[in-house]
Amino acid sequence: MAKKRPQKPGKKAQLADGKIPVVGAREPCPCGSGRRYKACHGRAASHAVTEVVQRPFEGLAGEGDWVALRELVPAATVELTLRDGLPEGVPSVTLATVLPLAWPALRREDGSVLLGLQNDTPSGDLSRDLAETLLRALEAKPGTPVEARRLPAQSAASAAERPRLQDLLDPEAPFEPQVHSGFEFWVPEAEAGQTSPEVAASLERANEAAIPTARLAGVEWAYWCRTPEKNHLRWVMPHSEERLLDALARLHAAGASSLGEGTRLVGSFRAHGLTVPVWDLPTGMGAEDVEKPAAAFAERLAAALAEEAPLTAEERRARGGLTNRQVTLN
Repeated sequence: MAKKRPQKPGKKAQLADGKIPVVGAREPCPCGSGRRYKACHGRAASHAVTEVVQRPFEGLAGEGDWVALRELVPAATVELTLRDGLPEGVPSVTLATVLPLAWPALRREDGSVLLGLQNDTPSGDLSRDLAETLLRALEAKPGTPVEARRLPAQSAASAAERPRLQDLLDPEAPFEPQVHSGFEFWVPEAEAGQTSPEVAASLERANEAAIPTARLAGVEWAYWCRTPEKNHLRWVMPHSEERLLDALARLHAAGASSLGEGTRLVGSFRAHGLTVPVWDLPTGMGAEDVEKPAAAFAERLAAALAEEAPLTAEERRARGGLTNRQVTLN
């Protein structure tokens, strides 16, 4: 048998620690050590802030929509209103699910700002990280993206001094997502045909991967989507997980948890402190078709949430099944 060659030690870092750029967790560390980023300089970045916030969007208008846009919706935008008004030279601030080349934010040529939501963040507080990116975008030179960066190591006490989205956004302003069929909103009409090859390629890839999605109008925080196999309804709910699972179990045991013929409550997601029940729908059931059944289900759920009696044996079995079909997204 051939002898195993001794493993060579990784190369020493070639860059100063403060200059190591942020890359994907599984990519080689830019320092040249030969290790993956998450096992090298990414380890320090991941521990820069020890605070872990389970509900980062709590207190913001449309908390469930923030969760959906972060985890479930491919292409959507929302106009944001700043608590202290827009700075001079910034005509608008828009939240976007995804930006070209996974940029955290972008300052357009006209000075407007796009803030990306579906990006890796360096600390345990997503709201604080997004606020930091937004502040950098407001000061960025027009026509430039805001690059990802890792935060310097700091204590939880010093991290708490950094503002959060709840500090920057107007709590009274409406949060009204606009769901798109693709990512053409990346490029303003005035700049059509002038995008770089990299952005054009990123746009093409993103459009190919986008799942058709629609936001229901009749109930809060519910999103229909179409996949090749079947359609789904994914509904972010504000109730405590334990109370919601009890109510869903009562309905499931009573045969009242579906949204009509051919539909089925199949489980739920956990995402940013909220629970997201998921229904399978027939391929022919569009977003408009699920509006009335969803509204009727909301009434049944409200009644089930109000019940105080202990769960029956059948309801406990139903609850166990629902619990076993939970998936945590973050």
